Amino acid sequence: MMLSKGISPTMLKHLTGKTLTMPQYQTDDDADLTGNDTNPFYDAVADDYSYFYRDWQATMEREGAALRRAFRDQGIKTVLDASCGVGTQSIPLARLDFEVTAVDPSPRMLQKARENAATFGVAEDITFITGDFLSLPRIMAVKFDALISKGNALPHLLTDDQIKTALKGFYDLLRPGGMLVIGIRDFDSMLEDRPRFVPRQVHTEDPARDVILFDLWEWHDSDPVTVTFNTFIVSGKGDHYSARRYPVTYRALRREELEALLGEAGFTQIKVERDVWELVFTAKRD
Repeated sequence: MMLSKGISPTMLKHLTGKTLTMPQYQTDDDADLTGNDTNPFYDAVADDYSYFYRDWQATMEREGAALRRAFRDQGIKTVLDASCGVGTQSIPLARLDFEVTAVDPSPRMLQKARENAATFGVAEDITFITGDFLSLPRIMAVKFDALISKGNALPHLLTDDQIKTALKGFYDLLRPGGMLVIGIRDFDSMLEDRPRFVPRQVHTEDPARDVILFDLWEWHDSDPVTVTFNTFIVSGKGDHYSARRYPVTYRALRREELEALLGEAGFTQIKVERDVWELVFTAKRD
């Protein structure tokens, strides 16, 4: 069986040093997880999502501290996390006494966020709602002091029109003077080289199994450029490993493109900073 653009089990063995079985591999003809339908991807990886981080709890604490710094002296109390995932930002914000509403389109990710929030004692302090970027204005009846979307979620919207609609919705959901925080990958640095093999994490802390994550990226010469992340989760122990592939597609959204789209949506005081692998955009509603 060949895996995505000629990557075979033999080649995977060369990469990992282990013999792999592929019990749940899907070819591109078997499943369409591209475009805006991201729920199959996120529902599938929800239980293993903490493995996407070297140390998820440490990342969560760092995210909370960074957002607290960004919110300092801004009069922010209520926060809408528009792409909460498993709670990486919502949970630390709730622990810092912000009033958090957490939204995600993936039912399984939202359930995992609830479970994680319960583990950290803040399940009752977060309002969880199923929804996506484009439905937010219809399902929210209040305005917020801040709206956040971290973790490269916005580039799941592939067209200018979709992003414009989402950003206009974000603007309308903020009170005057409210703050927007968006984190996306630095696609500018990748578009020149267009990497194909992208390592993620190796976890050996569980005595029952090792977990290895890496990506094979497929770049599409569309306009705008899109890229499919084929994330492989390899797990096992000793001589017995299995691998599963989870594809999801992003727009390779450039910094200047997002800055321009934010301005078109009415945002001002647009700033961009690098934070580990993300470009973090902050902006204000006047």
